[in-house]
Amino acid sequence: MFQTLISPEQLKNLQSTKKDLVLFDCRHDLANPAWGKTQYTAGHIPGAHFADLEQDLSGEKTGKNGRHPLPDQAKFLAWVASHGVTEHSQIICYDDTGGMFAARLWWMCRWLGIRSVAVLDGGWAAWLAAGGGSDQNIPEKQPASLNLRPSLVSVISTQQVEENLSHPRFTLLDARAPERFSGEQETIDPVAGHIPGALNRFFKLNLQENGQFKPPSQLRDEFQALQARHPSGNIVMSCGSGVTACHHILAFELAGLGHAPLYAGSWSEWCSNPQRPVQRAVKGSP
Repeated sequence: MFQTLISPEQLKNLQSTKKDLVLFDCRHDLANPAWGKTQYTAGHIPGAHFADLEQDLSGEKTGKNGRHPLPDQAKFLAWVASHGVTEHSQIICYDDTGGMFAARLWWMCRWLGIRSVAVLDGGWAAWLAAGGGSDQNIPEKQPASLNLRPSLVSVISTQQVEENLSHPRFTLLDARAPERFSGEQETIDPVAGHIPGALNRFFKLNLQENGQFKPPSQLRDEFQALQARHPSGNIVMSCGSGVTACHHILAFELAGLGHAPLYAGSWSEWCSNPQRPVQRAVKGSP
């Protein structure tokens, strides 16, 4: 059972031995939402279904709940089950951006209480480099029965973040690029800056140059150095819209540091209300 990462070689072995294997292609481009489906159609890991960040991994937007709000849990459970996932399935998620989007589906499956879900380390590029196959066949959906189980993750609300400003119990760790965090350059959201008191660690710092995750011991040292900067040591992951924060949660778990909560609405929900305070031009990472 794979619960965090799986290597291309391990996946190839699993394809020949595991019958109840379900793969999801999570490739996406925030600036061009149709791009991922185009890439999937051109070629994907045999048997993989497509998971669209905007349509499948996000709920209805109200203008106040962020760019990628969590969907209704029951509806998402039904979507997962519609692709043949059962309580015995092993789910594998992949993308071509170091797990940036695959980690969102990994987290959401754990939100449903599914343990056997892992991200393909190195993604599409690593799969091809390892001699993995590719095809253009769209697998037929074979709906299965799947029940909601106790969640394996925790979610922090905007209200809790607001309360934390005056009574600090945790520190937000923002996964956005430093220039967006500091407010020097904002290309996605209408307001630049970050939530007061937050620290910054770009999610790509979880990766090696080859696009695979750093060793657990290295991740542990780096996250513990950040934890040491807050008296409680409690870290809550955030980002622009609750997507790359999941990458931090995966890395945090790989490091053996437990299950960090997610601020699902993240910056895009926070900045939707002009009454909420904004901090700029202060970079939180060393």
